[in-house]
Amino acid sequence: MCDDPPESGWNTDYKPSCFTAYDVRGRIGLNFDAHTAGRIAAAFGCVLSARSVVVGRDVRESSPIIHDAVVNALLSQGIDVIDIGLAGTEEVYFATAHFDTDGGIAVTASHNPADYNGLKFIDRGCVPLSEDTFRKIMSRSLAAVVATNARGARYTEHSKETYAHQLLDFIEPASIAPLHILANGGNGVAGPALKAVESALLDRSSRLRFTHLHCDPDSTFPNGIPNPILPENQSETANAVVRSGADFGVAWDGDFDRCFFFDEGGSFVPGEYIVALLAGSLLAKEPGQTIIHDTRTYWNTQKVVKEAGGIPHMVPTGHAFIKQAMRDERAVYGGELSGHHYFRDFNYCDSGMIPMLLIADLISRRRIPLSELVGSMRTAFPSSGEINFRVENAPCVIDQIRGYYAATVSAVDEIDGLDLIFDDWRMSIRISNTEPLIRLNIETRGDKDLLPAKIAEVSDVIFQVGDAGLN
Repeated sequence: MCDDPPESGWNTDYKPSCFTAYDVRGRIGLNFDAHTAGRIAAAFGCVLSARSVVVGRDVRESSPIIHDAVVNALLSQGIDVIDIGLAGTEEVYFATAHFDTDGGIAVTASHNPADYNGLKFIDRGCVPLSEDTFRKIMSRSLAAVVATNARGARYTEHSKETYAHQLLDFIEPASIAPLHILANGGNGVAGPALKAVESALLDRSSRLRFTHLHCDPDSTFPNGIPNPILPENQSETANAVVRSGADFGVAWDGDFDRCFFFDEGGSFVPGEYIVALLAGSLLAKEPGQTIIHDTRTYWNTQKVVKEAGGIPHMVPTGHAFIKQAMRDERAVYGGELSGHHYFRDFNYCDSGMIPMLLIADLISRRRIPLSELVGSMRTAFPSSGEINFRVENAPCVIDQIRGYYAATVSAVDEIDGLDLIFDDWRMSIRISNTEPLIRLNIETRGDKDLLPAKIAEVSDVIFQVGDAGLN
């Protein structure tokens, strides 16, 4: 096992630019490369005192080289590696638990441009890295990497079939109506996982039918970088849903830990309404459970959860906060409007495949199309979706917003950024953890005309500060 450097050898003041708040993400040749990835992987293994680690990778052109650097760095520290090859982030989570390893690393830049790459981490037991552990990995990665005398062993494992069958435990495959699903894999790693899920569904007498769109992994991303939350990336899936006559559509980002839904008419369904649907569906099976949600848009979620006999619990945005709160509260489910959905029975981890199965199950049981399932929600609580502003003086913008509404606001919450609550509308504004952006979300109590008015009003306040622009 590698030796920790003395505390005095850890540089805790310098933060390499490829380290974000939660993971590692950088541009190849600028602030991230195979050498950097190897140093970080060696630090990961050292700080965790790991004996075995799962490693998987996405489809990016740089991923095989970075993947090999990660694997070799771990091996050089005497750490055994279970290499699951081409895989989504949730498959790394699954394999970490399934093979009972001391941690997992996914080589991925998710939805970032093609010339980016990075690393996502998970601790033993599928627990997110603590802030202290992450800091130590960052600091340790700056020290020299020294190989140990004993080299670890590399095992190539394929766990997709076992993974797929575990996902099906969330539903009763044979009882679901013969629905037709349009699935857009974005040329990322969702396609191979989906094929494993389809095979498992057939094994269990499911009548679900799929039409594939861009489900072949392709490192060149010929149909654009898979980031379906962006409006400009939604029309192709929407049109394909209508063209194929599907009952609904689902699209994934590059490492498919996020999923996004389109109703039978091709309309994009904002993430907060999917959170409410999944919460209600799971509470119907397990009433009285706690549901975790983020702060950005939540009025509809809280209403649905309470009406279903559940307990809504709000936490700051981010997978580490969600996962920790779920463990603390023994919550059955947690969701974010950004398309991340977390499940107690999936090691408290996020999955982009389980929501697809649960939505199909819900449509089948309720015998109502997706548009109608969310229609009343959209009417009761219209929302803006997340609006990003690129700013150079984010704290000043937040202070300007606070001052502008100080005389009229009913309540203020600062659990995550600034949340201003009024009688008939509320806004959430927060500074991005990874980019020079502020993120704005607005929702109203049933007033669709008030929504654009408030979006324009808040935008004007932001622009008054200067050096701001829509991203």
